[in-house]
Parts: sequence; structure tokens; C-alpha cells
Amino acid sequence: MRALLLVLAAPFLGAAGDAATAAVEAGNLRQLLGVHRIFVDHLTGGETAAQMRDILISSLAASKLFVLTEKEERADAVLRGAAEDLVFTETHQSSDSINAHMNLSNRTGTGNYGKGSAAGLGIGDNESEHSAERRHEALAAVRLVNKEGDVIWSTTQESMGARFHGASADVAEKITAQLKQDIERASGGR
Repeated sequence: MRALLLVLAAPFLGAAGDAATAAVEAGNLRQLLGVHRIFVDHLTGGETAAQMRDILISSLAASKLFVLTEKEERADAVLRGAAEDLVFTETHQSSDSINAHMNLSNRTGTGNYGKGSAAGLGIGDNESEHSAERRHEALAAVRLVNKEGDVIWSTTQESMGARFHGASADVAEKITAQLKQDIERASGGR
């Protein structure tokens, strides 16, 4: 009986869950509109995270979305997260080989010098390939946190590099573009 009730109620529970999720998202977007000054915290993830932070600050400053501050206590919200910028060599190796061998031998007769015949055939082909390609990949997961410690916005962006700039700069631009898009959505596209 309980299982039947759950099956019958499932569509309504899903709708309620969707409505609750939409309400939380709308509340976060409203809070996002109230953010005017942000502090970009140190990103976790090693040495490259510090470089990513600087690139992200430059991208946000160029967007003119917020006033950026170096004093966390003056900020309406703090941008926190983790970033990694990796340069690595990707190697590929393959090998193909085709071989066929056939031998036929026939000896009839007596003694050391009897009749005999022999045949042989050998065909072979071997091909191998080795390549190494230098790759560059950057990844960042960031969140905007209000003074109460609530996450009001977040995104994860990654890049293998763009046409005219590196992977880190591309990730910073993607984060800034996503933030700008969400602010426009919050303001009703104005």
C-alpha cells in the first residue's frame, strides 16, 4: 500500500522538488544582483592556481561587472574555488604486423641422394607509429559566497586552449562570460 502511494505521489513530489529548486535558484539570482564588490580569494590547486587567480581578476576587471577589492571585509561576496593548469605530453603508439609463411618438402627415394623437392614462400609487413603531442589543459571550479557564507553562484569551466590565447585565459573568460550571462538572466535580460 505504501509503495502504491509513493508511485501515485511521485509526479507531485517531482513537481514540488522542481518548484523548490527554481525558488532557490531565483533567490540566488536576486542575491547576485545585490553584489557590487567582490574579493577573489586564493584558489586551491598548486602553483598554477595563483596564476589562474590573477588571470581571473584581470578578466573580471575587464568585464566591469563588479568593483574588485583586495580587502575581503569590504566585499559583498567572495569568489572561492580551485583551479589547475596542466601542460603534458600525450603519446600514442601503434604497431601492425602481417606475416604469412608456407613451406613444403617432399623426399622420396633411397640412400643419401634420393629424389626430393622443396618449396617455400614468405610474405611479411610490419608498420609501427609513434607520436607525441604537447597538450595544455586548464580547469577551474569557482563559487560566489555571500557574507553569510551561502553559495549564491557557481560554475565549473575547462579548456584545452583557445585559438588566440592559452587555456587559463580561456577558462577565466568562460567564468566571466557565465557570470555575466547569469546576471543578465537575473535582471530579466535588461
